Amino acid sequence: MYDVTDLAHLLAGPVVPAAHGLLGCRLSAGGVTVRVTEVEAYAGTAGDPASHAYRGRTPRNSVMFGPSGYAYVYFTYGMHWCMNVVTGPEGEASAVLLRAGEIVAGLDVARSRRPAVRRDVDLARGPARLCSALGLDGSAYGVHLLGAGPVRLTAPPAPVDPATVSAGPRVGVTGAHDRPWRFWITGDPTVSAYRRHVPKPARTAGASGVRP
Repeated sequence: MYDVTDLAHLLAGPVVPAAHGLLGCRLSAGGVTVRVTEVEAYAGTAGDPASHAYRGRTPRNSVMFGPSGYAYVYFTYGMHWCMNVVTGPEGEASAVLLRAGEIVAGLDVARSRRPAVRRDVDLARGPARLCSALGLDGSAYGVHLLGAGPVRLTAPPAPVDPATVSAGPRVGVTGAHDRPWRFWITGDPTVSAYRRHVPKPARTAGASGVRP
């Protein structure tokens, strides 16, 4: 068993061990608590083209450069929020995307936020669904997660047994898509479905115009 101090130490280290350690952790916000069941690790500028920090610091990704233990929240596809936990030494950008979880408290609140979902295991199954169930949006950007604030990350009652953790390629990324930096609790029904990114074919101009 490890406490918040140990969790802080874990997050300050390399991103892959931090991702492993986040499995089983509890994330609480908006009257709901989620047990994290699936994550993805993203390094910074050092050879990870799938990372938001790959090309350097920007206003959007600045929190990724540390210190660790803070929330990196971003908006995607013009409709969804996704949340990452910042890891690593300060100045070296890296973060772990929280991909899925099980609602362990506040189930009725989570259902009220996602009334179209039929099964409870689908309430936080996927990074955007997880944020929706917790009521998280851009206001959580840069929030410290290890304190007593409105968004709190806490250690599980006991670390997840490494023998129950699976690894595989990350979902929907264009760069380094085969890197096995997605980790999940094997057999957990809340884990999201794997979808490999398939680039759209380039359109070619033909005699009668652009070919679809």
